[in-house]
Amino acid sequence: MTRREDVTGLVLAGGRGSRMGGVDKGLQLLDGKPLVQHAVERLAPQVGPLLINANRHLDAYAAFGLPVVPDAEADFAGPLAGMLAALERCTTPWLATVPCDTPRFPRDLVARLHAAALAQGAEVVMPITTDETGAAQPQPVFCLLSRELRAPLAAFLAGGQRRIERFTAGRRELRLAFAEHEAFFNANTPDELQRLQDLQRGR
Repeated sequence: MTRREDVTGLVLAGGRGSRMGGVDKGLQLLDGKPLVQHAVERLAPQVGPLLINANRHLDAYAAFGLPVVPDAEADFAGPLAGMLAALERCTTPWLATVPCDTPRFPRDLVARLHAAALAQGAEVVMPITTDETGAAQPQPVFCLLSRELRAPLAAFLAGGQRRIERFTAGRRELRLAFAEHEAFFNANTPDELQRLQDLQRGR
């Protein structure tokens, strides 16, 4: 049986934002609200505790009223570093992660990932979609992780590794098909942020 109280949510907002010109991506506005606020509002009903991973402008992120967890190392080591920071604070059996720049992810994302993990004995589950060309696209930053992966992940990062899929490939991993490809569209560039704005307005 899935229970939202068994899952801690994490919004990842700790990146460099290099393709966005180096700005703090989570604080960029979409429909007058920061991207991170969109992600928080969409994830909050799906989980129990909720955290934000950020490495800059910590006071601005703290203003959303949630615990802010920076990476342990200050070198922008990627999403896995944020996941580890959250796993070290996690008091529930599971951690569900979403990036701050994808505000239209499914409203039942966590329930579907969690149910699949319990049914199939997985310790990590990520969505996989199909793009317009029919190519499969894993969505590794949307990830459900067992809290038991904290120590293996710490060792993986200590060895200089950073790729999510390289880490998950060595675990009991499950890739769960999601039909709604557009829900995982993210804004890495100013043009993509404008496209998100158009999607929000139904254009």
